[in-house]
Amino acid sequence: MITKMKKLTFLVYHKEYEEFLNSLRELGVVHIVEKQQGAADNTELQENIRLSNRLTATLKLLQNQKHEKDAVIATEGGTAARGLQVLDEVDTLQTEHGKLSQQLQGYAKEKEALQAWGNFDPASVRKLKDAGYVIGFYSCSEGNYQEEWETEYNAMIINRISSKVFFVTVTKAGQEVDLDVEQAKLPAYSLAHLETLYNTTEQAIEENEKKLVALSETDVPSLKVALRELQGQIEFSKVVLSSEQAAGDKLMLIEGWAPAYSKVEIEAYLNDAHVYYEITDPMPGDNVPIRLNNKGFFAWFEPICKLYMLPKYNELDLTPFFAPFFMIFFGLCLGDSGYGLFLFLGATAYRLLAKKVTPSMKSILSLIQVLAVSTFFCGLLTGTFFGANIYDLDWPIVQRLKHAVLMDNNDMFQLSLILGAIQILFGMVLKAVNQTIQFGFKYAVATIGWIILLVSMAVSALLPNVLPMGGTVHLVILGISGAMIFLYNSPGKNIFMNIGLGLWDSYNMATGLLGDVLSYVRLFALGLSGGILAGVFNSLAVGMSPDNVIAGPIVMVLIFVIGHAINIFMNVLGAMVHPMRLTFVEFFKNSGYEGGGKEYKPFRNLE
Repeated sequence: MITKMKKLTFLVYHKEYEEFLNSLRELGVVHIVEKQQGAADNTELQENIRLSNRLTATLKLLQNQKHEKDAVIATEGGTAARGLQVLDEVDTLQTEHGKLSQQLQGYAKEKEALQAWGNFDPASVRKLKDAGYVIGFYSCSEGNYQEEWETEYNAMIINRISSKVFFVTVTKAGQEVDLDVEQAKLPAYSLAHLETLYNTTEQAIEENEKKLVALSETDVPSLKVALRELQGQIEFSKVVLSSEQAAGDKLMLIEGWAPAYSKVEIEAYLNDAHVYYEITDPMPGDNVPIRLNNKGFFAWFEPICKLYMLPKYNELDLTPFFAPFFMIFFGLCLGDSGYGLFLFLGATAYRLLAKKVTPSMKSILSLIQVLAVSTFFCGLLTGTFFGANIYDLDWPIVQRLKHAVLMDNNDMFQLSLILGAIQILFGMVLKAVNQTIQFGFKYAVATIGWIILLVSMAVSALLPNVLPMGGTVHLVILGISGAMIFLYNSPGKNIFMNIGLGLWDSYNMATGLLGDVLSYVRLFALGLSGGILAGVFNSLAVGMSPDNVIAGPIVMVLIFVIGHAINIFMNVLGAMVHPMRLTFVEFFKNSGYEGGGKEYKPFRNLE
């Protein structure tokens, strides 16, 4: 559900404005309407935003550093001033690291170029040149090398590598060397000297990285403090820029929103602050910030809704309505009781053993546990447990369970379609409710007509004895629903326009509804493919293990663990993505969900 909001308007004397904003931030419940006036041109704000981005990147860099097992890592304390110093230190280290890495690459290339020629002193080559002899360094393929060069140019082969010949020529100064081969350009250092430079640079890079690790162990809290303070300044600046001036710049006008339940608290604060204020209900057209307020089970699914978009203030929050479906769909897509048990135990163990679990992480773990339970019970429909069929066990309890819940592929296929039809029909009911709330009952009449028509068709097909298809009662129902669809398609327009729009709506419904229902076949297909792949890994584990008392079980366990780990990863990913797709496309579309709400973000001190 969506928290009810109140619109707040403040009028503050300009000299008291900054003090008022600070106290409003301490209150921490008012969402300020940001108007972005002057934000792009405000130099200080833009500088702070850039600095915030640098701090965020630096913090992420330090948090990703690897530490020794016995390293003592600071988690508390720190100051903003030290955080800004750390930012500069990290920038310096990063710049130095870049230069050293570039040097190292250069030395590596020069080393590679000298490897074929061996370790010689370039000074000796220069001495020969001073004495009137020129040393040329060349390379060519084995077939292109000619022995007469040894007589003509005093060529000497230095090395042969992979059918490539490396040779030098010794000629007197002024003698032309005409060779159609590649001439090498060698560095000004010997190979030994390059090795020294390379090793020295490597050590410098290691020292640089150690300094970075040391900063990550001691100064991450300072970076967090600096970032928190800077983000507070940014938010404060945005609020200031969102204010409007009135009465010759003497008064500051600011608008905001707050949850209705905090009205008494806000009024008490504002009365003490001696500022003019007005608290009103939202008006049509107001862009009211959205605060979802679901409890317990339904609250765990709010992040999924936010992945798509928040609802508008005047429409239904569909989170409580898609949550049970999503849970079932996930279980059907993963479809293995063993995988469900594994996920449940993993989430539970983490919850019990982790030293500090944040509220958001608790919510995620609870969601994983719920989805895991759904997977476990959905897996019982096919009897799959880590790719094996548990119903092959000749245990009385297992056999009773088999007779009670076992479904074959045809049953699972039909179940997927039935669930799809139910969710789509339920979405249409919600659409009618939403239309009634937003616009009035007459705007929901056409949708109700479609619901009546579809339900009557389903009842006639499934229970012909109760409602015969094409019987008098059924025809009356179809006539009533048809009148609702064609005459109330667009209330307020003339009858011919309504009939035309009704025909168009009928075409879209006939073509779209079938596709929407068939889209739910993926629930069956994903569960089936995951089960088949799990069975394949089991067969590989048994078939590929060697006939050895020691090695056999080890290989079998390795293949089993690695194979099922891959399968769990792939199937969990699919079991999240495809139910989301069914929710965001088929369900949201048929429920008339518009979305586009802006999240409620109160102006408060960052923690």
